[in-house]
Amino acid sequence: MTTCDILVLGLGAMGSAAAYQLAKRGAKVVGIDRFAPPHSFGSSHGDSRITRLAIGEGAHYTPLAMRSHELWRAIETETGANLMTQSGGLMISSPDRTSKLHVDDFFGNTVAAAERFGIAHEILDAREIRRRFPPFSVRDGEIGYYEPDAGFLRPEACVREQISLARKYGADIRTGETALGFEPSPSKVTVTTDKGRYEASMLIVAAGPWLPELLGPRYAQAFRIYRQCLFWFDATGPIAPFQPPNFPIFIWEVQGPSQAIYGFPAIDGAHGGVKVATQQYEATTTPGTVNREVSREEIAAMHATFVAPYLPGLGSKCLKAVSCLYTVTPDSGFVIDRHPESANVIVASPCSGHGFKHSAAIGEALAELATIGTPRLDLSAFKFERLLKPSA
Repeated sequence: MTTCDILVLGLGAMGSAAAYQLAKRGAKVVGIDRFAPPHSFGSSHGDSRITRLAIGEGAHYTPLAMRSHELWRAIETETGANLMTQSGGLMISSPDRTSKLHVDDFFGNTVAAAERFGIAHEILDAREIRRRFPPFSVRDGEIGYYEPDAGFLRPEACVREQISLARKYGADIRTGETALGFEPSPSKVTVTTDKGRYEASMLIVAAGPWLPELLGPRYAQAFRIYRQCLFWFDATGPIAPFQPPNFPIFIWEVQGPSQAIYGFPAIDGAHGGVKVATQQYEATTTPGTVNREVSREEIAAMHATFVAPYLPGLGSKCLKAVSCLYTVTPDSGFVIDRHPESANVIVASPCSGHGFKHSAAIGEALAELATIGTPRLDLSAFKFERLLKPSA
């Protein structure tokens, strides 16, 4: 039996941040992951993740994003790593949109959050979008929100550096070890893995798509797992128009398809391609049964439906395509809360397809919740109980 103050299950975006923040505060921490993060089996991979400050999913997320930006810069200073690039961000929408991203009125919510929190931004009409960012084939009537401090994160580097810092501050990081379950009691939590047993005063479950199987049937019903595909298409002409600062990260509620698209500049040069993706919420899966390969048919359909009509400077040649997993709640919101039956178990599932940008601040909030009981940021919108059906 290994004992510790706090045990963290899962060392992806949220778990690595929590382990680092806890260890930095002097807690005796054990972190466990079934793989060796950063890895490509969950939700924290794919070379890049969007970060933005004015959050269209709701203004209550913006303080998390703002604090995360501060923490990413602090981690960069401590480690020398390059984690965040503020290349600018462009959100495009219109009254004729047929797609939406996570919530109704994503665009309007983004503008409202920027105005509420004093975030620098511009509103661009279609003509101005075409002038400043020629690769976007926008239609008349489409409108843009441009945020100069938005950009992208390097997710694998973010996870790697926070795990490294957790070790630096004394955390016991154990990889290649699979959690089988946990048993809480009023004063402790016992965790069983395929390699041993642990006893902790507090448990943080940040297991991403493996969360439902750890929580059991009643609580698993609050989460669905969806396979997503990411594509890197080659430019047909010069790469410069797709590189920063000429080309920002973007989120586009398009006209025609039912799914919005998002993407990144050519952050790895002429031979890295331009990453473009969308999000599907029709077919569920599990981390054990998901098809991790992306087919030629999927690549061709992605280009024909979501790339060629909107970014005509990108050809059909796909340089790379990978899949990842979203863990999604019915309202696309986060869960950052104590387990409904166990005050010494904290559940952290802030995925729903828009969690990574907030992960540094969430790790800090988890550390504060586990050690002093009250985080500095308001987590009241992320209560578990809102998602639970009454028991029979």
